[in-house]
Amino acid sequence: QDPRIVTQLEFEALLADSQIALEALKSVVMIQCVGPAEKFCSRLCCTTALKNALKLKELAPQTDVTILYRDIRTYGFKERLYTAARSAGVRFVHFEFERKPEVVLDGGENRAPELNVRVWEPILGGDLELKPDLLVLSTPVVPPQGTRELASRLKLPVDMDGFFLEAHVKLRPVDFSAEGIFMAGMAHYPKFLDESIAQAQAAASRAANILSQKTMLTNARVAVVDPQKCVGCLTCVRICPYDVPRVSQEYSGVGSILGAAYIEPAVCHGCGSCASECPAQAIQLSHYTDVQTLTKVDAMFNLLEIASERQVQSKPDPLFAG
Repeated sequence: QDPRIVTQLEFEALLADSQIALEALKSVVMIQCVGPAEKFCSRLCCTTALKNALKLKELAPQTDVTILYRDIRTYGFKERLYTAARSAGVRFVHFEFERKPEVVLDGGENRAPELNVRVWEPILGGDLELKPDLLVLSTPVVPPQGTRELASRLKLPVDMDGFFLEAHVKLRPVDFSAEGIFMAGMAHYPKFLDESIAQAQAAASRAANILSQKTMLTNARVAVVDPQKCVGCLTCVRICPYDVPRVSQEYSGVGSILGAAYIEPAVCHGCGSCASECPAQAIQLSHYTDVQTLTKVDAMFNLLEIASERQVQSKPDPLFAG
């Protein structure tokens, strides 16, 4: 609502503009955890605020810089920025979530509105009123609106905040649960540029590992659909945890109905969920078909019967015992 209120990104642009006289700024206030940042930590906000505060102190040492924060989270070696900012004279004021800072524009008919920031100071036990020339708000990185739609179309998981979720945090950090799709950068979660570059290199390496092969060996235990038995009930489509089965018009089902289930062998994980749930028994798991499984079960019971007969025959007659 006021040109004197900017975001950290806009303030960074002001610091980079050599034509703006920053010496005119007597006081600058930064407020952390604004807007959606009240719900989740964006990782970048605190580091960006400290970096910009140090840059402002470098360009205009006479400017008073005050940072209002809930928690200062500077990850890794970026903790040095916090130490450097305190040494440079940047003031830090902690505020409680129940008593968030209030920004008020006070002005009359004959004078321009004055920018006032009020915050409860727990150590002093009272309200602290600041009158900055510039107010900088630290807003978080949030997922774009189309993220969930894209995740739904590609059948990819997202976390509660809307960022994409990897298959495994330690074992598969750039892989999705869906084979052949990789992620990198801030689509995963808010991260710094060097972290995004490292993750992009890892994703490119994983993709190159696949593209460099002329042929690929997949799991031999895959589900196979018999189109002549498929009734197109979509049970396999709903039950598969990997969203592999689909109805293809290239096949005809029972009664020559156009469209039958098809399972891509290169993508199938061989869990057998579709084979066990198919009401028409149109799906069989390779090397674990019904005939093979029943044969193994019969063979097991036959061995048990033979072992039981041998055990009975080996027992002595109690009439002649002793």
